[in-house]
Amino acid sequence: MSKHVVSFNSGLSYWLKLALPFLVAIAACFPAMRLEFGHFEHTAIEGLLSFGLAIVAAAFILGWIGEAAELDLSGGLAVSILALVAILPEYVVSIYFSWAAGADPKMVEYATANLTGANRIVQGFGWPIVALIAFMSVKAVKARKAGNGKKFGIKLEEDSRADLGFLIIGSIVMLIVPVAGAMHLLIGILLVVIYCVYLWRVSGSARQEPELEGTAAYVGVLPKWVRRSFILSMLAFSATVIFISAHPFGDSLIEAGKAFNIDEYILVQWLAPIASEAPEFTLAFLFAFRGKEAAALAILISSKLNQWTLLAGSMPIAYVIGGGSNAALPVDARGAEELWLTTAQTLLGVAILLTLRWGFGSSMLMLGLFLVSVIPDESFRNVLGAVHLLIALVYFWINRALIMPTLRSPFSKPKR
Repeated sequence: MSKHVVSFNSGLSYWLKLALPFLVAIAACFPAMRLEFGHFEHTAIEGLLSFGLAIVAAAFILGWIGEAAELDLSGGLAVSILALVAILPEYVVSIYFSWAAGADPKMVEYATANLTGANRIVQGFGWPIVALIAFMSVKAVKARKAGNGKKFGIKLEEDSRADLGFLIIGSIVMLIVPVAGAMHLLIGILLVVIYCVYLWRVSGSARQEPELEGTAAYVGVLPKWVRRSFILSMLAFSATVIFISAHPFGDSLIEAGKAFNIDEYILVQWLAPIASEAPEFTLAFLFAFRGKEAAALAILISSKLNQWTLLAGSMPIAYVIGGGSNAALPVDARGAEELWLTTAQTLLGVAILLTLRWGFGSSMLMLGLFLVSVIPDESFRNVLGAVHLLIALVYFWINRALIMPTLRSPFSKPKR
């Protein structure tokens, strides 16, 4: 049986608790739909706020139904699907910029900006904050007061090693892009294949019944076919809202930057991912607050893998479909520097996690480097990337006995 904090009943109180969050989220989508289909004149800021709110609201719906969908999926597949669903808004925004770049070369830089910003926020901010929440949790504080001598650290399941192996493989592929100055269609297809192999690999992982809480729990206790129908209908609604909102949100973001003399690249790199990934972070942070910090970190690692393979791989495909030439999404000097830094950050995170333990010190190191990378100064991007890689090499050397098992893990059978 599934573990829930609520049980199904036909009382008014239950239905209100189930319906109210969804109704509020749906209502939050109305202003954007009104602007889009009513063809009303609006400023860039009005468009940015309305379409951004719609994307965030729809993403919260995806988060709730994604948690409940764990009931019908295998363990590893549940985590990967949940992470994929949670960052769907990020996919749509990045792919829109890539598709638009096929006809408008000015949009090229925004595609790589969104990809690098999203990846670095997930790893440089999300991973450390999960650890910080867990470190300050009641359970951790009691353990420290008891003086049990154990150092704090989030311990991942052994099967998470496969995620790390796929991240190494994806990073090796992505290292080609800054050197080549373009993301070729073949690289995109290879990255998508890597992600498909990852899904196949984790689909055989052991399945544990999820412990649902909050809105997801009220969805989870619905009768099976009612639950599945409700999840599918909400998935269709939220996905439609996100697809409709992505284009005007991206355009409003760029126009707002021009109106206020703010670097549009910075807005696309940091503001867009913060808006589109807010529900994903909320989900992970709630897991950490509930004492399920390992599950929270696993979701964000899977999210990072999704973005670094499937999302990155989809971009040159979208560019070609949008009319791009030479079957390769161009990458300018700034984009190459950002991709190099993001790849180095990825390898550093993997090198630390080879022990399958994410500690407080490692989290503060990652967070500090991330905050430095946010500084809008392009002059030191390559140097900062080299610093990341140098520290990563130190960790790889310390954990060198775990490198080969990690590289073999994606191609081995998952433990049941």
